[in-house]
Amino acid sequence: MTGIMRTASLNVPYPFPVIVEVRDVAVPARFSKLPDAMAALLKTLDALPLGPDQQGYFAELFGPSEVQSIGHRLATHGEVRALAFLDLTPTVVRLYPAGPGAPQ
Repeated sequence: MTGIMRTASLNVPYPFPVIVEVRDVAVPARFSKLPDAMAALLKTLDALPLGPDQQGYFAELFGPSEVQSIGHRLATHGEVRALAFLDLTPTVVRLYPAGPGAPQ
């Protein structure tokens, strides 16, 4: 086994470079592996004053068991986007493939 997962219909290799962004909280960061990006995103979100419902939502959305699902969404939709509410202020959380000109 090579350690590379592939979706049956898309034949898209995982992991691949991605950008993680929590707007107005942290600068976009580039990761060479999707699981590392998702773990870092969860760590950033855990440090925010989110309620238990939001923390649970993000833990489920970006948890380690969701790597293939998130990779599939990235390959088919180009990004995964969600909102985190800090008090009443919506904060955009994005995960998207790194392309040319992406942050290093």
